[in-house]
Amino acid sequence: MRKIVYIGMSADLVHPGHMNIIKEAAKLGEVVVGLLTDKAIASYKRLPYMNYAQRYDVIENIKGVKSVIPQETLDYRPNLEKLKPDFVVHGDDWQQGVQKQTRSQVIECIKQWGGQLVEVPYTVGISSSNLNKSLREIGTTPDVRRGRLRRLIETKSPVRILESHNALSALIAENVKSNLGVEFDGFWSSSLTDSTSKGKPDIETVDLTSRITTINEIFEVTTKPLIYDADTGGIAEHFAFTVRTLERTGVSAVIIEDKVGLKKNSLLGNDVFQKQDSIDTFSNKIRAGKQAQVTEEFMIIARIESLILEQGMEDALERANAYVNAGADGIMIHSRMKSADEIISFCRHFRLAHESVPIIVVPTSFNEVTASALSEVGVNVVIYANQMLRAAYPAMQNTALSILTHDRSHEAEQELLSVKEILSLIPGTN
Repeated sequence: MRKIVYIGMSADLVHPGHMNIIKEAAKLGEVVVGLLTDKAIASYKRLPYMNYAQRYDVIENIKGVKSVIPQETLDYRPNLEKLKPDFVVHGDDWQQGVQKQTRSQVIECIKQWGGQLVEVPYTVGISSSNLNKSLREIGTTPDVRRGRLRRLIETKSPVRILESHNALSALIAENVKSNLGVEFDGFWSSSLTDSTSKGKPDIETVDLTSRITTINEIFEVTTKPLIYDADTGGIAEHFAFTVRTLERTGVSAVIIEDKVGLKKNSLLGNDVFQKQDSIDTFSNKIRAGKQAQVTEEFMIIARIESLILEQGMEDALERANAYVNAGADGIMIHSRMKSADEIISFCRHFRLAHESVPIIVVPTSFNEVTASALSEVGVNVVIYANQMLRAAYPAMQNTALSILTHDRSHEAEQELLSVKEILSLIPGTN
């Protein structure tokens, strides 16, 4: 009886290093590849470019692979305990880094039946990081980008979205990572920051054509999905055309709020006159958008202003149910309270009736709550809606003032990126 050899693999970007591991494993016995699901991969790094079915098709057709099974988590042990393989084969690169603990778990697990870990030396000249960088420089297509938000919501919790008002701010959102490898998953095109960056008031003075120009500039240099802030969406007949335009561009989702009249920023609450739309009229606008929609991936998300306008939780939940029934692909609930308590209460009540409808929040006022904590109460997407522009303005103002004060730029220099550093952000510069 031939021995069983297990390989855990994400196989998103298949390169000679992967082929070498499979080749070496096949010398030991029948190779079973535990193909990590999208959710398993997204738990420790970015969402894979190819979905699980696409990666499955690639791996099962590689010479030397006997069978392919799903590996639902980064932890190998559930599959290992079922198969009890004679060998586990992996590249020796996991001796350090994020998978070091996983390696230790594998060694302890297979000891139970006398299994052996075989580590194949790293293939010189092959770097997944460099391949990823090259793919990002090449870019992506509108169809691929548009579908990534739904995939993220299905596989990752929470999805973190950062406001990006131009291509440079989007490049930062695309590339920045924490020490633990956490990164932003996409961009928010805010009507507030888009208009402010152009020196115009946030009253829908920047039209769709101008905003699409900014989005195209962002899309030219990035690969992640974008959510579009459409304010009220206008009248239903106009909103239908907006949906088509956004879809064609490659935008993943549009959020519209249930208010009418001249645009006023929600965080002003009842300090200014703001009128909420009727449930029936807003529901009809959602239906008009869904009827105009061409692709399955595009999402129309209904933003509820009931808590902002102090209409109460019951009104917010009634509207949420109506908007979901009208076809909304997600619900954004907003609040201007400093505490997240009413948002958490809404999420818990909403989840009783709608287990899987995505919830989106923007924690601008209630900014002490973490994205992870919001995820625990059912939030799928957390949008940081204006922080990038708010950070840029005081930095630029202080630099300008320093130059005037000292009659030179020397004193400001210590707070600035070097020219070399800023050029390194731009694809194709080096």
